[in-house]
Amino acid sequence: MNRRLAALAFAGTIAVVVAALAVGPLRPTVPTASGSLDSLSGPPILVGAVFPTDSNAAALAGPELEGVRIAVRFANADGGVAGRPIQLVERNLASRDQAPAVMAELARQGVRVVVGAYSSDLSIAASAAASDAGLVYWEAGAVADRLTGRGLPLVFRVGTSGSTLGANSATFAAQELAPRLGRTAATLRVAIVVAQDEYARSVADAAARTAAGQGLDVVATIPYNLAVPRWSDVMASLKAARPDTIILASHIPDGIAFRQAMVASGLRVGALIGSTMAECDPDFAGDLGSDAIGIFASDRPTAGFRPDALSPVAHATYDRFAAAWSAAAQAYVPSAPAEAAADEEYPLTGPALGPTAEQDEEALAGFSAGWALFQQVLPGAAPRDGALDPGAVAAAARALDLPQGSLPNGAGLRFSQDPATLGQNERAAAVIWQWQAVRQYAFVWPPSYATGSIIDVPLPR
Repeated sequence: MNRRLAALAFAGTIAVVVAALAVGPLRPTVPTASGSLDSLSGPPILVGAVFPTDSNAAALAGPELEGVRIAVRFANADGGVAGRPIQLVERNLASRDQAPAVMAELARQGVRVVVGAYSSDLSIAASAAASDAGLVYWEAGAVADRLTGRGLPLVFRVGTSGSTLGANSATFAAQELAPRLGRTAATLRVAIVVAQDEYARSVADAAARTAAGQGLDVVATIPYNLAVPRWSDVMASLKAARPDTIILASHIPDGIAFRQAMVASGLRVGALIGSTMAECDPDFAGDLGSDAIGIFASDRPTAGFRPDALSPVAHATYDRFAAAWSAAAQAYVPSAPAEAAADEEYPLTGPALGPTAEQDEEALAGFSAGWALFQQVLPGAAPRDGALDPGAVAAAARALDLPQGSLPNGAGLRFSQDPATLGQNERAAAVIWQWQAVRQYAFVWPPSYATGSIIDVPLPR
Protein backbone atom coordinates (compact mmCIF):
# COMPACT_ATOMS: atom_id res chain seq x y z
CA MET A 1 0.00 0.00 0.00
CA ASN A 2 1.26 3.43 -0.92
CA ARG A 3 2.72 4.82 2.30
CA ARG A 4 1.74 8.37 1.36
CA LEU A 5 -1.81 7.31 0.57
CA ALA A 6 -2.11 5.32 3.80
CA ALA A 7 -2.61 8.58 5.65
CA LEU A 8 -5.71 9.48 3.65
CA ALA A 9 -8.83 10.05 5.68
CA PHE A 10 -11.80 8.03 4.49
CA ALA A 11 -14.95 10.08 4.23
CA GLY A 12 -18.31 8.80 3.14
CA THR A 13 -22.00 8.91 3.52
CA ILE A 14 -24.63 6.44 2.35
CA ALA A 15 -25.71 7.72 -1.04
CA VAL A 16 -28.88 7.27 -3.01
CA VAL A 17 -28.80 6.54 -6.71
CA VAL A 18 -31.24 6.13 -9.48
CA ALA A 19 -30.91 4.43 -12.85
CA ALA A 20 -32.52 4.90 -16.23
CA LEU A 21 -36.25 5.24 -16.75
CA ALA A 22 -36.62 2.66 -19.46
CA VAL A 23 -34.72 0.22 -21.64
CA GLY A 24 -33.36 1.89 -24.75
CA PRO A 25 -30.29 3.30 -26.42
CA LEU A 26 -27.50 4.98 -24.54
CA ARG A 27 -28.52 8.42 -23.34
CA PRO A 28 -26.67 11.31 -21.71
CA THR A 29 -26.75 11.49 -17.93
CA VAL A 30 -27.95 15.07 -17.67
CA PRO A 31 -29.83 16.23 -14.57
CA THR A 32 -33.53 16.75 -15.10
CA ALA A 33 -36.00 18.98 -13.34
CA SER A 34 -37.44 15.91 -11.68
CA GLY A 35 -34.08 14.54 -10.59
CA SER A 36 -34.57 14.82 -6.84
CA LEU A 37 -35.62 11.92 -4.66
CA ASP A 38 -38.79 13.80 -3.76
CA SER A 39 -39.96 13.44 -7.35
CA LEU A 40 -39.52 9.65 -7.36
CA SER A 41 -42.26 7.24 -6.41
CA GLY A 42 -42.29 3.68 -5.23
CA PRO A 43 -40.11 1.87 -2.72
CA PRO A 44 -36.33 2.21 -3.16
CA ILE A 45 -34.32 -0.49 -4.86
CA LEU A 46 -31.52 -1.47 -2.49
CA VAL A 47 -28.03 -2.00 -3.91
CA GLY A 48 -25.22 -3.11 -1.61
CA ALA A 49 -21.72 -1.61 -1.71
CA VAL A 50 -18.96 -3.53 0.08
CA PHE A 51 -15.50 -1.94 0.29
CA PRO A 52 -12.64 -1.91 2.81
CA THR A 53 -13.50 1.52 4.19
CA ASP A 54 -11.91 1.15 7.63
CA SER A 55 -8.32 0.25 6.81
CA ASN A 56 -5.30 1.53 4.92
CA ALA A 57 -6.95 0.20 1.77
CA ALA A 58 -9.49 3.02 2.07
CA ALA A 59 -6.90 5.31 0.47
CA LEU A 60 -7.77 3.71 -2.88
CA ALA A 61 -10.96 1.80 -2.12
CA GLY A 62 -12.49 5.10 -0.96
CA PRO A 63 -12.14 6.78 -4.38
CA GLU A 64 -13.52 3.65 -6.06
CA LEU A 65 -16.57 3.74 -3.79
CA GLU A 66 -16.85 7.48 -4.40
CA GLY A 67 -17.03 6.76 -8.11
CA VAL A 68 -19.98 4.45 -7.45
CA ARG A 69 -21.61 7.18 -5.34
CA ILE A 70 -21.21 9.68 -8.17
CA ALA A 71 -22.90 7.22 -10.51
CA VAL A 72 -25.62 7.02 -7.87
CA ARG A 73 -26.17 10.76 -7.90
CA PHE A 74 -26.18 10.99 -11.68
CA ALA A 75 -28.68 8.20 -12.08
CA ASN A 76 -30.84 9.76 -9.40
CA ALA A 77 -30.87 13.04 -11.32
CA ASP A 78 -32.04 11.17 -14.41
CA GLY A 79 -35.31 10.05 -12.90
CA GLY A 80 -34.92 6.58 -11.52
CA VAL A 81 -35.63 3.03 -12.57
CA ALA A 82 -39.28 3.13 -13.52
CA GLY A 83 -39.51 6.11 -11.19
CA ARG A 84 -38.03 4.24 -8.24
CA PRO A 85 -34.94 5.42 -6.37
CA ILE A 86 -32.05 3.10 -5.68
CA GLN A 87 -30.56 3.28 -2.22
CA LEU A 88 -26.90 2.40 -1.86
CA VAL A 89 -26.43 0.31 1.30
CA GLU A 90 -22.76 0.55 2.25
CA ARG A 91 -20.92 -1.98 4.39
CA ASN A 92 -17.29 -2.13 5.45
CA LEU A 93 -15.56 -5.33 4.32
CA ALA A 94 -12.30 -5.45 6.21
CA SER A 95 -11.36 -9.10 5.57
CA ARG A 96 -12.40 -12.00 3.41
CA ASP A 97 -13.64 -13.89 6.47
CA GLN A 98 -16.38 -11.28 6.94
CA ALA A 99 -17.85 -11.77 3.46
CA PRO A 100 -20.45 -14.50 4.25
CA ALA A 101 -21.90 -12.56 7.21
CA VAL A 102 -21.95 -9.27 5.31
CA MET A 103 -23.73 -10.82 2.33
CA ALA A 104 -26.24 -12.62 4.55
CA GLU A 105 -27.04 -9.34 6.33
CA LEU A 106 -27.52 -7.50 3.04
CA ALA A 107 -29.79 -10.25 1.74
CA ARG A 108 -31.95 -10.04 4.87
CA GLN A 109 -32.32 -6.30 4.29
CA GLY A 110 -33.65 -6.85 0.77
CA VAL A 111 -30.48 -6.22 -1.22
CA ARG A 112 -30.26 -8.31 -4.39
CA VAL A 113 -27.27 -6.71 -6.16
CA VAL A 114 -23.91 -5.92 -4.53
CA VAL A 115 -21.12 -3.74 -5.91
CA GLY A 116 -17.55 -4.21 -4.62
CA ALA A 117 -14.82 -4.47 -3.53
CA TYR A 118 -11.52 -2.96 -4.85
CA SER A 119 -9.12 -5.67 -3.60
CA SER A 120 -8.81 -8.91 -5.57
CA ASP A 121 -8.45 -10.92 -2.36
CA LEU A 122 -11.62 -9.40 -0.89
CA SER A 123 -13.49 -9.50 -4.19
CA ILE A 124 -12.90 -13.22 -4.71
CA ALA A 125 -14.34 -13.94 -1.26
CA ALA A 126 -17.15 -11.39 -1.58
CA SER A 127 -18.28 -12.66 -4.97
CA ALA A 128 -18.35 -16.27 -3.75
CA ALA A 129 -20.35 -15.28 -0.66
CA ALA A 130 -22.76 -13.18 -2.74
CA SER A 131 -23.26 -16.05 -5.15
CA ASP A 132 -23.94 -18.45 -2.26
CA ALA A 133 -26.53 -15.98 -0.94
CA GLY A 134 -28.22 -15.75 -4.35
CA LEU A 135 -27.08 -12.15 -4.96
CA VAL A 136 -25.66 -10.59 -8.12
CA TYR A 137 -22.08 -9.47 -7.55
CA TRP A 138 -20.85 -6.54 -9.68
CA GLU A 139 -17.10 -5.93 -9.53
CA ALA A 140 -15.91 -2.35 -9.77
CA GLY A 141 -12.13 -2.63 -9.69
CA ALA A 142 -10.34 -5.89 -8.83
CA VAL A 143 -8.51 -7.56 -11.73
CA ALA A 144 -7.56 -11.11 -10.58
CA ASP A 145 -8.54 -13.68 -13.21
CA ARG A 146 -10.06 -16.01 -10.65
CA LEU A 147 -12.92 -13.61 -9.97
CA THR A 148 -14.58 -14.47 -13.28
CA GLY A 149 -12.85 -17.82 -13.70
CA ARG A 150 -15.15 -19.98 -11.54
CA GLY A 151 -18.25 -20.20 -13.71
CA LEU A 152 -20.47 -18.27 -11.25
CA PRO A 153 -23.52 -17.04 -13.22
CA LEU A 154 -24.31 -14.12 -10.89
CA VAL A 155 -20.78 -12.63 -10.91
CA PHE A 156 -19.84 -9.84 -13.34
CA ARG A 157 -16.80 -7.63 -13.85
CA VAL A 158 -16.96 -4.45 -15.93
CA GLY A 159 -13.22 -3.70 -15.76
CA THR A 160 -10.26 -5.53 -17.20
CA SER A 161 -8.63 -8.73 -15.94
CA GLY A 162 -5.05 -9.54 -15.07
CA SER A 163 -4.79 -11.71 -18.17
CA THR A 164 -5.59 -8.75 -20.38
CA LEU A 165 -2.91 -6.65 -18.69
CA GLY A 166 -0.35 -9.38 -19.31
CA ALA A 167 -1.48 -10.02 -22.87
CA ASN A 168 -1.34 -6.32 -23.70
CA SER A 169 2.25 -6.17 -22.48
CA ALA A 170 3.31 -8.82 -24.98
CA THR A 171 1.25 -7.34 -27.82
CA PHE A 172 2.75 -3.91 -27.18
CA ALA A 173 6.24 -5.40 -27.20
CA ALA A 174 5.63 -7.07 -30.55
CA GLN A 175 3.87 -4.21 -32.28
CA GLU A 176 5.59 -1.12 -30.88
CA LEU A 177 8.87 -2.01 -29.19
CA ALA A 178 10.34 -4.49 -31.66
CA PRO A 179 10.58 -2.04 -34.58
CA ARG A 180 11.97 0.70 -32.30
CA LEU A 181 14.71 -1.70 -31.20
CA GLY A 182 15.56 -2.74 -34.76
CA ARG A 183 13.98 -6.16 -34.32
CA THR A 184 11.13 -8.14 -35.77
CA ALA A 185 8.71 -9.86 -33.44
CA ALA A 186 10.52 -13.15 -34.10
CA THR A 187 13.92 -11.72 -33.15
CA LEU A 188 12.81 -9.67 -30.12
CA ARG A 189 14.23 -11.40 -27.04
CA VAL A 190 11.79 -11.19 -24.11
CA ALA A 191 12.31 -12.19 -20.48
CA ILE A 192 9.36 -12.52 -18.09
CA VAL A 193 10.08 -11.90 -14.41
CA VAL A 194 7.30 -12.97 -12.07
CA ALA A 195 6.51 -12.86 -8.35
CA GLN A 196 5.49 -16.26 -7.00
CA ASP A 197 1.83 -15.68 -6.17
CA GLU A 198 -1.46 -16.41 -7.92
CA TYR A 199 -2.14 -12.96 -9.29
CA ALA A 200 1.34 -12.28 -10.68
CA ARG A 201 1.52 -15.77 -12.19
CA SER A 202 -1.83 -15.32 -13.96
CA VAL A 203 -0.60 -12.07 -15.51
CA ALA A 204 2.77 -13.57 -16.48
CA ASP A 205 1.13 -16.69 -17.95
CA ALA A 206 -1.08 -14.49 -20.15
CA ALA A 207 1.97 -12.53 -21.26
CA ALA A 208 3.75 -15.78 -22.15
CA ARG A 209 0.77 -17.14 -24.11
CA THR A 210 0.40 -13.92 -26.07
CA ALA A 211 4.13 -13.68 -26.66
CA ALA A 212 4.04 -17.15 -28.21
CA GLY A 213 1.08 -16.16 -30.36
CA GLN A 214 2.90 -13.01 -31.52
CA GLY A 215 5.99 -15.04 -32.35
CA LEU A 216 8.20 -13.36 -29.75
CA ASP A 217 11.34 -15.12 -28.56
CA VAL A 218 10.80 -15.70 -24.82
CA VAL A 219 14.35 -16.39 -23.69
CA ALA A 220 13.69 -16.71 -19.93
CA THR A 221 10.93 -16.89 -17.34
CA ILE A 222 12.40 -15.99 -13.96
CA PRO A 223 10.35 -16.39 -10.76
CA TYR A 224 11.21 -14.79 -7.44
CA ASN A 225 10.02 -15.20 -3.88
CA LEU A 226 7.97 -12.24 -2.67
CA ALA A 227 9.07 -12.67 0.94
CA VAL A 228 12.79 -13.11 0.19
CA PRO A 229 13.58 -11.95 -3.34
CA ARG A 230 17.16 -12.68 -4.31
CA TRP A 231 17.70 -9.81 -6.70
CA SER A 232 21.34 -10.63 -7.35
CA ASP A 233 20.30 -14.05 -8.64
CA VAL A 234 17.50 -12.54 -10.74
CA MET A 235 19.89 -10.02 -12.27
CA ALA A 236 22.46 -12.71 -12.99
CA SER A 237 19.82 -14.79 -14.78
CA LEU A 238 18.71 -11.77 -16.81
CA LYS A 239 22.27 -10.92 -17.83
CA ALA A 240 22.74 -14.49 -18.99
CA ALA A 241 19.48 -14.40 -20.99
CA ARG A 242 20.33 -11.06 -22.69
CA PRO A 243 16.72 -9.89 -23.24
CA ASP A 244 15.78 -6.87 -25.32
CA THR A 245 12.61 -6.38 -23.28
CA ILE A 246 11.57 -7.39 -19.77
CA ILE A 247 7.94 -7.98 -18.79
CA LEU A 248 7.67 -7.70 -15.00
CA ALA A 249 4.74 -9.15 -13.03
CA SER A 250 5.22 -7.75 -9.55
CA HIS A 251 3.61 -5.95 -6.63
CA ILE A 252 4.47 -2.38 -5.60
CA PRO A 253 7.40 -2.74 -3.15
CA ASP A 254 9.11 -5.49 -5.12
CA GLY A 255 8.53 -3.61 -8.38
CA ILE A 256 10.43 -0.67 -6.94
CA ALA A 257 13.14 -2.96 -5.55
CA PHE A 258 13.48 -4.75 -8.89
CA ARG A 259 14.17 -1.51 -10.73
CA GLN A 260 16.63 -0.37 -8.05
CA ALA A 261 18.46 -3.69 -8.31
CA MET A 262 18.44 -3.47 -12.08
CA VAL A 263 20.08 -0.02 -12.05
CA ALA A 264 22.58 -1.04 -9.36
CA SER A 265 23.62 -4.14 -11.31
CA GLY A 266 24.20 -2.22 -14.50
CA LEU A 267 21.72 -4.37 -16.45
CA ARG A 268 20.75 -2.57 -19.66
CA VAL A 269 17.70 -3.51 -21.74
CA GLY A 270 15.67 -1.94 -24.49
CA ALA A 271 12.47 -1.67 -22.47
CA LEU A 272 10.83 -2.61 -19.17
CA ILE A 273 7.06 -3.16 -19.03
CA GLY A 274 5.28 -3.46 -15.70
CA SER A 275 2.29 -5.69 -16.40
CA THR A 276 0.45 -5.76 -13.06
CA MET A 277 -0.32 -2.06 -12.41
CA ALA A 278 2.40 -1.90 -9.71
CA GLU A 279 4.47 0.45 -11.87
CA CYS A 280 1.50 2.86 -11.97
CA ASP A 281 1.74 3.57 -8.25
CA PRO A 282 2.90 7.05 -7.19
CA ASP A 283 5.53 5.49 -4.93
CA PHE A 284 7.13 3.86 -7.98
CA ALA A 285 7.76 7.26 -9.54
CA GLY A 286 8.43 9.02 -6.24
CA ASP A 287 10.95 6.51 -4.90
CA LEU A 288 12.76 5.99 -8.19
CA GLY A 289 12.79 9.58 -9.43
CA SER A 290 14.50 9.79 -12.80
CA ASP A 291 15.09 6.01 -12.82
CA ALA A 292 11.35 5.55 -13.45
CA ILE A 293 11.49 7.55 -16.68
CA GLY A 294 11.02 5.40 -19.76
CA ILE A 295 9.30 2.51 -17.96
CA PHE A 296 5.96 1.32 -19.33
CA ALA A 297 2.93 0.22 -17.32
CA SER A 298 0.02 -1.96 -18.42
CA ASP A 299 -3.03 -0.53 -16.69
CA ARG A 300 -6.67 0.48 -16.70
CA PRO A 301 -7.41 4.01 -17.99
CA THR A 302 -7.16 6.87 -15.56
CA ALA A 303 -8.22 10.45 -16.18
CA GLY A 304 -6.71 12.36 -19.07
CA PHE A 305 -6.94 10.01 -22.05
CA ARG A 306 -8.00 11.25 -25.49
CA PRO A 307 -11.66 12.28 -25.55
CA ASP A 308 -12.18 10.84 -29.02
CA ALA A 309 -11.89 7.37 -27.47
CA LEU A 310 -15.46 7.98 -26.25
CA SER A 311 -18.82 8.17 -27.97
CA PRO A 312 -20.55 11.58 -27.67
CA VAL A 313 -22.79 10.29 -24.87
CA ALA A 314 -19.89 8.70 -22.98
CA HIS A 315 -17.82 11.86 -23.49
CA ALA A 316 -20.56 14.03 -21.97
CA THR A 317 -20.88 11.59 -19.09
CA TYR A 318 -17.11 11.52 -18.52
CA ASP A 319 -16.95 15.32 -18.44
CA ARG A 320 -19.70 15.38 -15.85
CA PHE A 321 -17.92 12.71 -13.80
CA ALA A 322 -14.62 14.62 -13.97
CA ALA A 323 -16.26 17.71 -12.50
CA ALA A 324 -17.97 15.72 -9.74
CA TRP A 325 -14.80 13.80 -8.85
CA SER A 326 -12.77 17.01 -8.75
CA ALA A 327 -15.18 18.35 -6.15
CA ALA A 328 -15.22 15.11 -4.12
CA ALA A 329 -11.52 14.23 -4.35
CA GLN A 330 -10.30 16.53 -1.58
CA ALA A 331 -11.90 14.22 0.97
CA TYR A 332 -9.25 11.67 0.01
CA VAL A 333 -6.25 14.01 -0.11
CA PRO A 334 -3.95 14.36 2.93
CA SER A 335 -1.88 17.30 3.96
CA ALA A 336 1.59 17.05 2.48
CA PRO A 337 3.60 14.67 4.71
CA ALA A 338 6.89 15.74 6.23
CA GLU A 339 8.84 13.40 3.96
CA ALA A 340 7.43 15.16 0.89
CA ALA A 341 8.20 18.62 2.23
CA ALA A 342 11.77 17.52 2.98
CA ASP A 343 12.31 16.02 -0.48
CA GLU A 344 14.60 18.65 -2.04
CA GLU A 345 15.13 16.88 -5.35
CA TYR A 346 11.50 16.01 -6.10
CA PRO A 347 9.39 18.13 -3.73
CA LEU A 348 5.64 17.86 -3.39
CA THR A 349 4.49 21.42 -2.93
CA GLY A 350 1.39 23.11 -1.56
CA PRO A 351 -0.64 22.71 1.61
CA ALA A 352 -2.25 19.55 0.29
CA LEU A 353 -1.52 17.03 -2.41
CA GLY A 354 -3.98 16.59 -5.24
CA PRO A 355 -5.49 13.18 -5.93
CA THR A 356 -2.97 10.80 -7.46
CA ALA A 357 -3.34 9.15 -10.85
CA GLU A 358 -4.00 5.93 -8.98
CA GLN A 359 -6.89 7.52 -7.07
CA ASP A 360 -8.26 9.02 -10.30
CA GLU A 361 -8.09 5.54 -11.84
CA GLU A 362 -10.02 3.92 -8.99
CA ALA A 363 -12.68 6.64 -9.03
CA LEU A 364 -13.17 6.25 -12.79
CA ALA A 365 -13.32 2.46 -12.47
CA GLY A 366 -15.98 2.68 -9.76
CA PHE A 367 -17.97 5.25 -11.68
CA SER A 368 -17.88 3.32 -14.96
CA ALA A 369 -18.97 0.10 -13.26
CA GLY A 370 -21.77 1.90 -11.41
CA TRP A 371 -22.91 3.78 -14.49
CA ALA A 372 -23.12 0.54 -16.48
CA LEU A 373 -25.18 -1.13 -13.75
CA PHE A 374 -27.52 1.74 -12.97
CA GLN A 375 -28.01 3.16 -16.45
CA GLN A 376 -27.77 0.07 -18.67
CA VAL A 377 -28.65 -3.06 -16.69
CA LEU A 378 -31.24 -2.28 -14.05
CA PRO A 379 -33.69 -0.56 -16.41
CA GLY A 380 -34.13 -3.92 -18.12
CA ALA A 381 -34.61 -5.85 -14.90
CA ALA A 382 -36.30 -3.74 -12.22
CA PRO A 383 -40.00 -4.19 -11.43
CA ARG A 384 -42.18 -1.19 -10.60
CA ASP A 385 -42.37 -2.43 -7.02
CA GLY A 386 -40.80 -5.17 -4.92
CA ALA A 387 -37.26 -6.50 -4.84
CA LEU A 388 -35.03 -7.12 -7.81
CA ASP A 389 -34.86 -10.64 -9.22
CA PRO A 390 -31.13 -11.55 -9.38
CA GLY A 391 -31.77 -13.85 -12.32
CA ALA A 392 -33.43 -11.05 -14.26
CA VAL A 393 -30.55 -8.68 -13.48
CA ALA A 394 -28.02 -11.27 -14.67
CA ALA A 395 -30.02 -11.88 -17.86
CA ALA A 396 -30.20 -8.14 -18.58
CA ALA A 397 -26.43 -7.86 -18.11
CA ARG A 398 -25.75 -10.78 -20.45
CA ALA A 399 -28.01 -9.23 -23.12
CA LEU A 400 -25.91 -6.05 -23.38
CA ASP A 401 -23.78 -5.51 -26.46
CA LEU A 402 -22.23 -2.03 -26.35
CA PRO A 403 -19.29 -1.09 -28.61
CA GLN A 404 -15.93 0.27 -27.45
CA GLY A 405 -16.20 3.86 -26.31
CA SER A 406 -19.68 3.45 -24.84
CA LEU A 407 -18.64 3.62 -21.17
CA PRO A 408 -17.03 6.70 -19.58
CA ASN A 409 -13.64 4.95 -19.35
CA GLY A 410 -13.65 4.05 -23.05
CA ALA A 411 -14.80 0.46 -22.64
CA GLY A 412 -17.62 -1.33 -24.37
CA LEU A 413 -19.77 -3.92 -22.66
CA ARG A 414 -20.30 -7.53 -23.58
CA PHE A 415 -20.06 -10.19 -20.91
CA SER A 416 -18.40 -13.50 -21.64
CA GLN A 417 -20.59 -16.58 -21.63
CA ASP A 418 -17.63 -18.94 -21.76
CA PRO A 419 -17.59 -20.90 -18.45
CA ALA A 420 -13.85 -20.25 -18.15
CA THR A 421 -14.38 -16.47 -18.08
CA LEU A 422 -18.09 -16.24 -17.28
CA GLY A 423 -19.16 -12.69 -16.49
CA GLN A 424 -15.94 -11.00 -17.64
CA ASN A 425 -16.43 -7.92 -19.80
CA GLU A 426 -14.84 -8.82 -23.12
CA ARG A 427 -14.66 -5.16 -24.11
CA ALA A 428 -13.01 -3.83 -20.96
CA ALA A 429 -10.65 -0.89 -21.34
CA ALA A 430 -6.88 -1.28 -20.83
CA VAL A 431 -3.93 0.87 -21.84
CA ILE A 432 -0.15 1.16 -21.83
CA TRP A 433 1.32 4.32 -20.40
CA GLN A 434 4.87 5.47 -19.84
CA TRP A 435 6.67 7.56 -17.22
CA GLN A 436 8.10 10.40 -19.33
CA ALA A 437 9.37 12.79 -16.65
CA VAL A 438 9.59 12.66 -12.87
CA ARG A 439 6.03 11.87 -11.72
CA GLN A 440 4.65 12.62 -15.20
CA TYR A 441 3.25 10.06 -17.61
CA ALA A 442 1.50 9.82 -20.98
CA PHE A 443 -0.80 7.22 -22.50
CA VAL A 444 1.05 5.72 -25.46
CA TRP A 445 -1.06 2.73 -26.55
CA PRO A 446 -3.51 1.88 -28.02
CA PRO A 447 -3.60 4.84 -30.42
CA SER A 448 -7.22 5.68 -29.56
CA TYR A 449 -6.12 6.54 -25.99
CA ALA A 450 -2.68 7.99 -26.72
CA THR A 451 -1.82 11.41 -25.32
CA GLY A 452 1.88 11.23 -26.11
CA SER A 453 4.52 9.43 -28.17
CA ILE A 454 6.79 6.64 -26.98
CA ILE A 455 10.18 7.92 -25.77
CA ASP A 456 13.41 6.46 -24.37
CA VAL A 457 13.52 3.18 -26.27
CA PRO A 458 16.05 1.80 -25.53
CA LEU A 459 16.04 2.71 -21.85
CA PRO A 460 18.70 5.33 -21.08
CA ARG A 461 19.94 3.27 -18.11
